[in-house]
Amino acid sequence: MKIELRLESDGSWIPREVPEGMLLSELAEEYREQMPYRVLLARVNGFVRELTEPVEADSRTELLDVRDHSADLAYQRSLSMIYVLAVRRVLDSDVMIDYSINKGFFTRVIDRESVSEEDVRLVEDEMRRIISSDAPITRDGDDYVLEGFRDCFHGEMVPSAGYIEYFSLMKYRDGILLRFPHYSRPEVIPPFEDEYKLREAFEEAHSWGRLMGAEYLDELNEIVRKGEAGNLILIAEALHERKMAEIAEKIAEEGKRIILVAGPSSSGKTTFARRLSVQLKVNGLKPIYLGTDDYFLERKDAPRDEKGEYRFEDLDAIDIDLFNRHMNGLLSGETVDLPVFDFIEGKKIFGERLTRIDRDQPIIIEGIHALNGALTEQIPDDEKFRIYISPLTHVNIDRHMRIPTADARMIRRMVRDCKYRNHAPADTLRNWHKVRAGENRNIFPFSNSADVIFNTALVYELCLLRKYAEPLLESIGPDDEMRGGAEELLRFLRLFETIDEDRYVLNNSIMREFIGGSVFGDL
Repeated sequence: MKIELRLESDGSWIPREVPEGMLLSELAEEYREQMPYRVLLARVNGFVRELTEPVEADSRTELLDVRDHSADLAYQRSLSMIYVLAVRRVLDSDVMIDYSINKGFFTRVIDRESVSEEDVRLVEDEMRRIISSDAPITRDGDDYVLEGFRDCFHGEMVPSAGYIEYFSLMKYRDGILLRFPHYSRPEVIPPFEDEYKLREAFEEAHSWGRLMGAEYLDELNEIVRKGEAGNLILIAEALHERKMAEIAEKIAEEGKRIILVAGPSSSGKTTFARRLSVQLKVNGLKPIYLGTDDYFLERKDAPRDEKGEYRFEDLDAIDIDLFNRHMNGLLSGETVDLPVFDFIEGKKIFGERLTRIDRDQPIIIEGIHALNGALTEQIPDDEKFRIYISPLTHVNIDRHMRIPTADARMIRRMVRDCKYRNHAPADTLRNWHKVRAGENRNIFPFSNSADVIFNTALVYELCLLRKYAEPLLESIGPDDEMRGGAEELLRFLRLFETIDEDRYVLNNSIMREFIGGSVFGDL
């Protein structure tokens, strides 16, 4: 039986003969010494497959380790199942896998106000026993079964507990932190850094979910089925507006003039900055808005990678000295000739934005590097107010399954790119790993430096985005290598009831940046 095999996503296809009935796990085992990390899944003709499945004749089969997004999620799901089972056995209780923080999952043991260090040690010991036994993880209908424990985890799993090589548990506040490697360094548990501001943002989001009666997917879907989505949308938008007003009041009280806004792709940075500007005006201020993209180096001077491709998303693509001179000039009351970057010609244009501001006038600066201190190193710290924004999804599928924030952002991006940037849906999927790699370098390391975090997620958004994203994903043809990824996202989206009516979505909503109809124009 002939197949073509690829060991690395950027490698070449290798012709192979395999025996009839060979399992993907057996194929992966043959190449275990040649792969840098253990294979967890396979991608067969573009579709993700568990290793318990047989090799397909005449297929293109790629072996996936934890560096692949789908395999990374499979590792996290399988680890979560082992953890839930261990908590049930040791603490005789269920567990809530709440949200992603501190390079892991924050979890709460149900019906316990807190846990002890001894509780955590016993749970970890039981997890390691399950892993050392290499107990199989088998599929039975929609459920998976591990040592008699049955649950639905809405996605692929590894074949057995022994595939989970790295994890750690630690007591954290009133719960347990379940930590695992980041896909960029699969063999290492990252150093612990308490992302307490992110935790506060998630806790606030969960309080909003409780307020709206939509903490879990089935509650959200029931609201939509009852025809009550309009009221849900209005409450969600009002909560956003109240939070923005609180941030604007804090900036006004502290007298900050350099307001730095950063966040990962499809967070809604532009809409947030415009709405914040309105709220600052309510507080008697007259902000101006700037984007760091106008401070790109001339195209001829832009940095390139080892393949000769431009690295526009890296900090050294920005003319940092000019940016700092201009910002300090504005703060000093000077008239400054602000550039406009011509992306077609690849150069800055001057003479179109001569600008001077008053002594109490703030500047809102939006860009992916805004929280990186190196961007504003020549500006006094006491002038800066840093805001990190991101859609921190606060609806959980159930107690044991959270919604990956990255997947929700990718759906936002695909809808927006198709509508406003003429990008094919398959291209958005194809390039998403590059976007995430850039975020890991340039954005996430600086989130903890923020003065405040604003959660741009809206509880209803995936129900609304489904009607826009579903036809885009369905348009990716069967011969496109991204068809498998499209099927994964379709499976995910179809967990949500569809909101067909847009009229309750305010024209200044974060969602309008993606679906259109924003009062701020095409963003």
